[in-house]
Amino acid sequence: MVANVVGRSACAGLLALVLASLSPAQAQQPTANAIALAKEIIVVKGGNVIYESVIPDIVNRARLTFLGANPLLGKDLGEVAAKLQAEFAPRTAEAINDGARLYASKFTEQELKDVLAFYKSPLGRKVISQEPVILDQSTASIDEWAIKIGNEIVVKFRAEMRRRGHEI
Repeated sequence: MVANVVGRSACAGLLALVLASLSPAQAQQPTANAIALAKEIIVVKGGNVIYESVIPDIVNRARLTFLGANPLLGKDLGEVAAKLQAEFAPRTAEAINDGARLYASKFTEQELKDVLAFYKSPLGRKVISQEPVILDQSTASIDEWAIKIGNEIVVKFRAEMRRRGHEI
């Protein structure tokens, strides 16, 4: 649940930053410094949690697939899963670097510095902590609204179809 909330928060934050960028993006490959700044932004926002859960999730899905095929191998599959998680954990850095490269390709170094300064500020820390709450509440609100609108639409459909001589 927490990883899901943090994941949605980080994704929404990344999307908001990209959409909010009105200045021209860097046309060339991002510099090493820009990538380092972008990586720091990802970590400050807690986005690294998204990346860090990928390998354990993949390993666990594979373990469950093999376990479903042969339930008697549970102990061995568990041991192999632990070994593979440890072996592949360092590869998480690849995904974080790719994410940082994407960030750095959309913003200038100065913009990245400004974004990082914001997220390190008290207001930025508050945004980071409140985004998951806001996203959860927004999702619940949208779900309620969609059900309400859906019910109204069904009623209107039935009324219109009844007017046309069809009972649905």
